[in-house]
Amino acid sequence: MFASLFVLLYVAHLLSDYPLQTDHQAKHKAGAGACGWRANAAHAATHLAVSTIALTVGVAVLGLDVNPLAAAVGVVWIGVTHSVIDRRWPVARWMAFARQPGFAQHGGAAHVDQTAHLTALVIAALAIAGLS
Repeated sequence: MFASLFVLLYVAHLLSDYPLQTDHQAKHKAGAGACGWRANAAHAATHLAVSTIALTVGVAVLGLDVNPLAAAVGVVWIGVTHSVIDRRWPVARWMAFARQPGFAQHGGAAHVDQTAHLTALVIAALAIAGLS
């Protein structure tokens, strides 16, 4: 069940991070003040909604036996971690810690960002599968 859950959550992530993310969200989600937090919250809410839909489809179409409480915890985990990662400071701090200034200057932050998101998805899928 883990593999099915991960694929569903990964597709939900791709949909939420690319075609469903507005230009305003992308530009402002890491910004200071109310505008930045609103953009960040709206983007994280998209992840919550699309991940919930993906899991619901998985239950209905694939017959996955998913514990609703486990699914809710997993989806909240995805939303919260996505919000924190997208503030950008965790990625910048990791790259500084890992001594990657050259990688950071040449577009590496986007790759580290996506790796952090995928790690959060793996943890969510493992938790949902393990608690279902």
